[in-house]
Amino acid sequence: MGRNGQFRIAEAWFDAFNAHDLDGLLALYADDARHYSPKLKERQPATNGYIVGKEALRQWWQDAFNRLPTLRYERTYWLADEEAVFMEYIRHVEGESDLIVGELLEVRAGRIIVSRVYHG
Repeated sequence: MGRNGQFRIAEAWFDAFNAHDLDGLLALYADDARHYSPKLKERQPATNGYIVGKEALRQWWQDAFNRLPTLRYERTYWLADEEAVFMEYIRHVEGESDLIVGELLEVRAGRIIVSRVYHG
């Protein structure tokens, strides 16, 4: 797929996320994708921050979009190689302080297989 393919996935990811387009976002992921987030660990401690599969991702993001209707990400930069893209962005939610976020998306066969979130 190469770097350009990773950048296309990252761009599609941002577009879908900022539109709160859950189906468009999930279409970028493999069925058995794994996801880690400090926010997930905080809100659902039993997960230890990890979820697996599109249904778990759907529930997690649907909850976020419902709770945070003004949630949007402003990308600052990204780096990529043939297997992954690292994205840095600013998380904006009305009434909350902005948060610098890094996220690594590992990609195989054109689908995200692992995503891992880092908070600054």
